[in-house]
Amino acid sequence: MSKSKKVATFALCIALAFTLSFLESLIPINIGIPGVKLGLANSVTLAALYLLGKKEAFAISMVRILLAGLLFSGAFSLVYGFAGGILSYLVMVLAMRSEKFSPVGVSILGAAVHNTGQIIVAALVMQTARIAYYLPVLLLSGAVSGALVGIVSGIAVARLNRVTHKDNIG
Repeated sequence: MSKSKKVATFALCIALAFTLSFLESLIPINIGIPGVKLGLANSVTLAALYLLGKKEAFAISMVRILLAGLLFSGAFSLVYGFAGGILSYLVMVLAMRSEKFSPVGVSILGAAVHNTGQIIVAALVMQTARIAYYLPVLLLSGAVSGALVGIVSGIAVARLNRVTHKDNIG
């Protein structure tokens, strides 16, 4: 991929991740469990990890967390977002590098670690470990949304790879 095409793709990924974060903020998920989200924007980060590379995926994730946190959920949520996002990114890179996990597995692991990072921050902020009792609920919802994000990302990566391959041939 040429440098200009990579820059354009990077910018489009940030815009798409930000747009998905915005759309997710409009979806009223009220299942009685605070903090449960679909994680739509994570599909862009996961796809970028496979298509663009580790540094680009990390930058996309961090820029998206910053923009979405400041515009949709407040500055305090940035601490939770960055803790979860950084831990999630690290585990996804390790899982991907091991080649033992499909994009679905990588995504589920990322979601689980993201939730764990947020619980750790919440325990520190609230100065109580009792919040850890909430972790199983978040892990279950994270596994479901992580699987869905992984499926969508896997399909997107496969299709984009086919399109890119056709462009390089023709």
